[in-house]
Amino acid sequence: MNYNKLIDHTILRADATEQDVKKICQEARELDFASVCVNGCFVPLVAQELAGSSVKVCTVIGFPLGAMSTTSKVQETRNAVKDGADEIDMVINIGDLKTGKNQKVEDEIRAIKVATDGHLLKVIIETALLTNEEKVRACKLAVAAGADFVKTSTGFSKGGATVEDVRLMRETVGPNIGVKASGGVKTHEDLLAMVKAGASRIGTSSGPSII
Repeated sequence: MNYNKLIDHTILRADATEQDVKKICQEARELDFASVCVNGCFVPLVAQELAGSSVKVCTVIGFPLGAMSTTSKVQETRNAVKDGADEIDMVINIGDLKTGKNQKVEDEIRAIKVATDGHLLKVIIETALLTNEEKVRACKLAVAAGADFVKTSTGFSKGGATVEDVRLMRETVGPNIGVKASGGVKTHEDLLAMVKAGASRIGTSSGPSII
């Protein structure tokens, strides 16, 4: 299997510089990864660095807490697409999910999907903060709202992807929606375990060493 095309090569830390991002882009081009995932301010740079390659430009929305207004997230999405983003990884409003505001969560995801203008949308549910019931509900809401992927984690909460969560998410969304395992995937063995559990994309800053 061509594992390199499973990897979103990721640099989301607050102290990342332009040079750091350029290095990630160079690695992604050389190893032909699926995408480079960066904070929104770097989208124009990444689009420029990856031009002419098959590597996609991925960015995050409402990151890392998800606790921004829907209006803010929608505008952030529009800006990202205008700047050259091919894929959008959004964080849900976790407090809304936990208090049962299902329609509000679904409506926000749908609004952001519309704002992607046909681009790929991955929905980060932050599994470390959820019960299994909440994980299932979040995945179902994402699918109902038109998301292309559900994603485990931001990598900035108290835990990242687990095999059990990936398996539960895959069982919930079925075979036709993507599942992205993100947070703590550092070795080739980690990648294989996540793929076996049902992951179809891996978010990691350790892509070169994994491959």
